[in-house]
Amino acid sequence: MECTLDWQGPDGMLFISRTGSGHVLAMDGAPDGGGRNLAARPMEMVLSGAGGCAAYDVVLILKRGRHAVTGCHVELSAERAETDPKVFTRIHYAFRITGKDLPAAAVERAVELSHTKYCSAVAMLEKTAQITHSVEIVAA
Repeated sequence: MECTLDWQGPDGMLFISRTGSGHVLAMDGAPDGGGRNLAARPMEMVLSGAGGCAAYDVVLILKRGRHAVTGCHVELSAERAETDPKVFTRIHYAFRITGKDLPAAAVERAVELSHTKYCSAVAMLEKTAQITHSVEIVAA
């Protein structure tokens, strides 16, 4: 996996990342840190990537189990250390999984498998953060 980053300076903290898969992402900082608030913060990108990693796993596990999953919404809330490096110290994933006749046990197991076996982001972040989750199942 590869990516390149280019600072778009000199007036600000906007960075453009080009991923190995050919996609472009922008990251910026808050005005009090020299940024111009033009894009997501780098740590927001980390949190978003962690959510995407887990959500991807959950949907894939449910689809492979031939469950009729039609939606996956995840809200993440995180706390960071007060001193540098300001790592994540707590992350909560609130999953809302939508589908037809989804067995609660299958959904819970998919989330648990993501968090304990498959999600690379969780595996890294749990080194510094307490990671918790909740699950809501909505009938389609």
